[in-house]
Amino acid sequence: MPYRSTEVLTPGPSEEAPLHRVNLTHDQRHLRRKLLHLENEDVVMLDLKAAVMLADGDLLVLEGGGYIEVKAATEELYDIRARNPLHLIELAWHLGNRHLPAAIEEGRILIARDPVIRAMLEGLGATVTEVNLPFHPLRGAYHQHGHGDRHSHG
Repeated sequence: MPYRSTEVLTPGPSEEAPLHRVNLTHDQRHLRRKLLHLENEDVVMLDLKAAVMLADGDLLVLEGGGYIEVKAATEELYDIRARNPLHLIELAWHLGNRHLPAAIEEGRILIARDPVIRAMLEGLGATVTEVNLPFHPLRGAYHQHGHGDRHSHG
């Protein structure tokens, strides 16, 4: 059964259970109009007024009722570790200077794999390990909505 969605919500704590899920990489989560293939092999036509950056857990509101949950797909990433907290800040600065999407966590930074960036980081004294995880980079400073707030993109 084909579905259609023209609205996106960031769920609150009491949202109803989604009907289905769609797994998307970080790059695939930036979209406006696209036919998305769900885990159960159904499809949903996403047709938004403007491009959005979907986050893990966002809900596509279906015409006629119900939701499709967006899940961050597993991706090939680098787990970047520093000598100390100041060094981690310095590494984050170098990555930000290159406008790379990054998930910054206590004690580490996660980025998409790129051998040139890996060489730079190792040259700066970082420990870089390959990992396969869902990627949840920080939303940019110009993103209109805070993560975790209930809002509509549509």
